[in-house]
Amino acid sequence: MDFERFVFYVFAVILVFAAGRVITVRNPVHAALHLVLAFFTCAGLWMLLEAEFLAIILVLVYVGAVMVLFLFVVMMLDINVSPLREGFVKYLPLGFTVALLIFAEMFLVLGVKNFGAEAVAIPARHGADYSNTRELGSVLYTDYVYPFEIASVILLVAIIAAIALTMRRRPGTRSQDPVEQVAVKREDRVRLVKMQSEEKNG
Repeated sequence: MDFERFVFYVFAVILVFAAGRVITVRNPVHAALHLVLAFFTCAGLWMLLEAEFLAIILVLVYVGAVMVLFLFVVMMLDINVSPLREGFVKYLPLGFTVALLIFAEMFLVLGVKNFGAEAVAIPARHGADYSNTRELGSVLYTDYVYPFEIASVILLVAIIAAIALTMRRRPGTRSQDPVEQVAVKREDRVRLVKMQSEEKNG
């Protein structure tokens, strides 16, 4: 067994362990930290596959932004997980069914000749002019341009829906109108009042 395969097995074991702890640990903060570990380990596996761009994006976007946001939200909200654990057994059959469907879909995708690892054209050791980022972009915007555009539209709709749900009017809440704030003039902000001076007696 060469060193590269040894490192792959070590990272794979850590990744499976961290992913399992994400859904089995009781503390949500610990679950978020295990998910960060899983992301870092997955980035290491992508580095072994010479996909440096994907590894860097995973660390910068998910670990550096998304997971930090999740961690701060979990710590600030102080979620009471006791009611959530009560329904674990109730929804276990549904979750198990969804997990089986996910495994079946992954098996169908990875087992087909058009999508398997043997169908991917892994280039040999190229020279200094080779860039996997350029190769990824060329494949993404040629062979998979329509799925990429559909995914972009879905994400855009999700962002608009999240903003609409956040900015909706609720009864009893106060909100600011940016249009009125920008349209305010100086005369509306400051008012000069003339008063007669008082004379001191004696």
